[in-house]
Amino acid sequence: MTDLVDIATRVAGWARPGEEVEAYVARGKSTEVKVFEGGVESLSVAESAGVGIRVIAGSRQGFAYAGSLDPDVVAETLAEARDNAGFATVDEHLGLASPDGVQPVELDLWRDELALFPTDQKIDAALELERLVRAGDPRIRQVESAYWGDSASQSAVATSTGIVGSSRRTTCYVSAYAIAGEGTETQTGAGYSVGRAPSDVSLAEAAADAVDRATRLLGARKPASGRVTVVLEPRITATLLAILAGTLDGEAVLKGRSLFASRVGEAVSVPGLILVDDPTDPEAYGAARIDAEGLACRRNVLIDGGVLQGFLYNTYAGRRAGRSSTGSAVRAGFKSGPGVGARAVAVQPGESSPAEIMATVGEGLLVQSVSGIHSGVNPVSGDFSVGAEGMLFRGGELAEPVREFTIASTIQRMLLDVVAIGNDLERLPSSAAGLTLAIADVSMSGV
Repeated sequence: MTDLVDIATRVAGWARPGEEVEAYVARGKSTEVKVFEGGVESLSVAESAGVGIRVIAGSRQGFAYAGSLDPDVVAETLAEARDNAGFATVDEHLGLASPDGVQPVELDLWRDELALFPTDQKIDAALELERLVRAGDPRIRQVESAYWGDSASQSAVATSTGIVGSSRRTTCYVSAYAIAGEGTETQTGAGYSVGRAPSDVSLAEAAADAVDRATRLLGARKPASGRVTVVLEPRITATLLAILAGTLDGEAVLKGRSLFASRVGEAVSVPGLILVDDPTDPEAYGAARIDAEGLACRRNVLIDGGVLQGFLYNTYAGRRAGRSSTGSAVRAGFKSGPGVGARAVAVQPGESSPAEIMATVGEGLLVQSVSGIHSGVNPVSGDFSVGAEGMLFRGGELAEPVREFTIASTIQRMLLDVVAIGNDLERLPSSAAGLTLAIADVSMSGV
């Protein structure tokens, strides 16, 4: 890690009078194993290292990157970024981040255990996961895929404006996709387990999840159309929250791509809903001590008591909006510059368990999976219409499974129609955590 900081600091120190220089240096290693029918279908181990450099001079920005940390290559990359700046468009809002006095929270996101976990044991884990899924229920006909995946990444960023920061993290996961059948009918289900070290990952949990989701929908039919209260499982809520977070992105607001533009200070949800993006939570999958510009990550409250508090910004979007950065700069890696994005969105948990929520609602629809989420949700109008599968429930008890129907509403109305928030916060491998969420008066289109 120290060598990455040294490289970034050295490059930032090469800034000439009248220009700002930022260096983002990263190194990573990842493994992915896919098994099928008791054998390894694919195995990949990838390592990468590189630098991305931004130069801002005369209100023009140039960017260049290289997949090497060789000193000569790094120097050539800086020269290329300078050259690119000469051809860029003038933009008065350009400028690198500067220290804002917020200190990074110390987070322990790195596990040495991963480096000591050999590839053959990763293969064994994927094979064992496949075996557990097959043995989980006699109705499991096939395990379409079973995976092991992991990554270890380190990065450092330094600027001529005085920022120096670094971060590192490890992640591991297993996932399985099962096919269950009875007669001529088949249903599918996916299960997974995530953690920062191999010892955090539960093969049994991932297998049981895949088996349960594949088998409980056997016998599903189209439901009758009508308006129902839907109870979203945590992974569905997480998907919805990730989309919602995209509409609270300051860059999207500036581009007119958000349904919440000009609504700060207004009630946009039920009073009991609190929505935060908190990368300082060490349990969050997207936790981070610094953002992609080197500023400290921080807890940003987006909705409090149902009232919209504000949006997420990086330095550039904040300057355009007349705001400060919220420490929300993100980037895909050293090959790209910083954008704006949420890392750890979550709704503050309520007090009721999923069973208590269904008992209170009485009758409705438990949504297990959705499809077409990206094409079925319009972030500008808020229109929401997606395919879904799940279980009807009556008297608070699960009844018959249903499939091949759509649920529809708008994001605005769904936030105002929340009737219960679960206490079952679940950390998921995404920018959002999930929990059980009950929403009234949703249109269900079946037969």
